[in-house]
Amino acid sequence: MSENLDKSNINEAGKSKSNDSEQGLEDTVEGSEEALQKKIKSGSPSTQRVQRPHSSPPRFVTVEELLETAKGVTNMALAHEIVVNGNFRIKPVELPEDSLEKRVKDIVHKAFWDCLSVQLSEDPPAYDHAIRLLGEIKETLLSFLLPGHTRLRNQIREVLDLDLIKQEAEHGALDISKLAEFIIGTMGTLCAPARDEEVKKLKDIKEIVPLFRAIFSVLDLMKVDMANFAVSSIRPHLMQQSVEYERKKFQELLEKQPNSLDFVTQWLEEATDDLMNQKHEHALPAGGGAAGSGDAPRPDPVAVQDYAYLKLLKWDHLRRPFPETVLMDQARFQELQLQLGHLTVLGAVLLVTFSMAAPGVSSQADFAEKLKTTVKILLTDMHLPSFHLEDALSGVGEKVCLEVNSHLALCGFSPLTTDKETALKGQIQAVASPDDPIRRIMDVRVLTFLGSYLASGHQKPLPTAPGGLGLVQKELEEVAIKFVRLVNYNKMVFSPYYDSILSKILVRP
Repeated sequence: MSENLDKSNINEAGKSKSNDSEQGLEDTVEGSEEALQKKIKSGSPSTQRVQRPHSSPPRFVTVEELLETAKGVTNMALAHEIVVNGNFRIKPVELPEDSLEKRVKDIVHKAFWDCLSVQLSEDPPAYDHAIRLLGEIKETLLSFLLPGHTRLRNQIREVLDLDLIKQEAEHGALDISKLAEFIIGTMGTLCAPARDEEVKKLKDIKEIVPLFRAIFSVLDLMKVDMANFAVSSIRPHLMQQSVEYERKKFQELLEKQPNSLDFVTQWLEEATDDLMNQKHEHALPAGGGAAGSGDAPRPDPVAVQDYAYLKLLKWDHLRRPFPETVLMDQARFQELQLQLGHLTVLGAVLLVTFSMAAPGVSSQADFAEKLKTTVKILLTDMHLPSFHLEDALSGVGEKVCLEVNSHLALCGFSPLTTDKETALKGQIQAVASPDDPIRRIMDVRVLTFLGSYLASGHQKPLPTAPGGLGLVQKELEEVAIKFVRLVNYNKMVFSPYYDSILSKILVRP
C-alpha cells in the first residue's frame, strides 16, 4: 500500500504524506526554536550580561496559547526557509529501515494490499477496496490541475465517476484495466518530465494489485513535484509577507522579553568600535568607510550593519551568544563559515604551490584546475570534528609535489629540487595554523571580497577575487551569493531595530 493509505480511513490518505512531512518539519523547527528561545532568555555560560529584573511576575499560559505560539513559530521558520534558501526543496519522507514506524507501516500496508488481492480473487470479485482507491486517485489527479484544465477536469470526473463505477461493479461490467489505462495516460500528461520514465513503467505491470501499488508510488512523487513547483511560484510573493510576518513575531517576542536585543546591541557596538578604531585585524571596506582616528567621520549605519554581518563569519559559536535577530539563521552562518574556512586553506595551498613552482606551470589553466580539484578532494572532510588538518596537509604536500613534478617533466622542465620540495611541503603544512602568514592573508582577502560583494548591491560589474584567489573565484562567488541573500533578507526584516540601536550608538562621544 502507498504511503498515503491508512487502514482506518482510506479517503483521508491523500493528506497523510504531506501531514507527516509537515509534522516532521514542525517537530524539528519547534525543537530548535525551543533551544533558541533559551539562548535569548538565558544567554550562554560565557556571557557577562546581568539579567534584568522583571517589572511584573511571570504569568501562566494555557496549552492552547502554547500550541498557537508553536504554530506561529513553525510557519515563520518555514516561510523564512523558503525565502532565504534558493535551493529549498520538499523531499519524500523516508522512514529508517529499522525503525518501529517503518515496520508498523509495512505491516499495515501489506495487510491492506493482501485484503484487496483477496477481494479481487473472489467469485464474483468484490470491488469495495478497489473503488475507494479509484476515488483516491481521482481526487489526487484533480488536485494537480490548473484552473485552465477544464476539459481534462471534466474527463477525469466522467471516466472516474464513482457512482457509475459502483453500478458497473454490481452488474459485473467493471473493467479495472481500462480505468487503469486512463489513469496512467492522465498521469503522463500531468507529470513533470523527470517522471516520464516511472509513468512509462506502469504500462508494463499487468496484475491489478501491483499496478495499484505502483500508481500510488508515482502519485506520491508527483505530489512532491507539484509542491516544489508551488514553492518556486510563491517565493516572490512570499518575500514581503514573510518580512512583515517575521518582524511582527519578533516584536511580540520583544514585548514579552524586553532584553531580547541585548546581544544585537553588543554585536553592533563591537562592529562600530572596530570600524572607528580599526581594532579588528580584518579591517574590511563596508560601503561607508571607517574612521582611523577620533577626528575622522563616523561610519555610516549601513557600513556598520554590513561589517557586523561579516563578523558573523568569524563568530566563536561555542563561547559567544549569537545575536537574537539572526538566531534562526545561526546554522546557515556556521555552514558559510565552514565553507569559507575550506576555501581559505585551499586558496593558501594553491598560492604557496604556484609561488614556488615554475612560472610556466602556474600560468597553465588546465593544470591549475586539476591541482585545485585534487587538493579540494583531499580537504573534503575538513568540516568534520575528527578531521586533523595538519596530518591532511602533510598528505596534500606529498600529492602536490608529485603532481607538480609530473607536470614539469611533461612540459620539459626540471623537477623540483629536494630542498624546494621540502620547503614547499613545509609551507603547505604550516597553513594548518590559523596564525600562518599566508593563511592570514588569504583569510583577509576572502572577507574583503565578501565585503565588496555585499557593498556592491548586485551592481555590475561585480567585484573580482583579490590576488591569489582567482582559482577559487567560482566557489567564492557561490558562497557570496548565499551570504548576500541571507544578509539582505535579514536587513529587510530587522533594519528598523538596527537603525534604532545605531542611532544611539553613533551619537556617543
